[in-house]
Amino acid sequence: MTRIDKRFAALQAEGKKAFVAYMMASDPDDATALEIMSGLPAAGVDIIELGMPFTDPMADGPTIQAAGQRALAQGGSVSRTLDMLRAFRKQDNETPVVLMGYYNPIYARDGGVDQFLKDAVEAGVDGLIVVDLPPEEDDELCIPAGRAGLNFIRLATPTTDDRRLPAVVKNTSGFVYYVSVTGITGGPAADAAEVAPEVARIQKAAKLPVVVGFGISTPEAAEQVASVADGCVVGSAIVKLIGECRPVPEILDFVRDLAAGAHRG
Repeated sequence: MTRIDKRFAALQAEGKKAFVAYMMASDPDDATALEIMSGLPAAGVDIIELGMPFTDPMADGPTIQAAGQRALAQGGSVSRTLDMLRAFRKQDNETPVVLMGYYNPIYARDGGVDQFLKDAVEAGVDGLIVVDLPPEEDDELCIPAGRAGLNFIRLATPTTDDRRLPAVVKNTSGFVYYVSVTGITGGPAADAAEVAPEVARIQKAAKLPVVVGFGISTPEAAEQVASVADGCVVGSAIVKLIGECRPVPEILDFVRDLAAGAHRG
């Protein structure tokens, strides 16, 4: 079992839903990003989703795009992201960490996919979300990642119909990330009533936890969405505060309120 599997099993035993927090590596700089990341578990975060900066993040809205640009301006990269995780693992070897990003920086690294997976495992990565690799390309990264002991987490969306869903979940592990709205991150608010039947449909097909993201920015929304799923993800609302250069304790207090909402769900 991976750390992700263990965390969901523990949450289920406690009767709690998962809270996943997204942040961008190297945003606004390496030291501050590590300080924020280090504080997330104590703020109630069950799984950390760590963004790898990339120049063309097609799934991300303006807030996370801006975070990526700030990170790149600081020298952010896949290598720096892994360095940040290594530093985090010196103090926390239990909290699951999922890297979220795009295939180009992985493919273009010296040594390609094989070296990336070796480095990721050594750094303490637990799972990958690579949004621009469809199931038809599973041989590129998904299947090798599974062999390396990493969960490969795929996204399902409101347009993933019953014909497409089996292919989406076939090699998925850890959990399925359900995108609650059609569009990019930071978009319209998620509607728990609309999300509920979709989550049930995906749970039945995947036999995995389903975590809902996109359009969640308040503790109340986190509670409502988590109540109809196995957990929820908040990204843009957290990244917005980071971009505003809010003090780290203020950011972590905001995360703590979101986590409490999700856990009440």
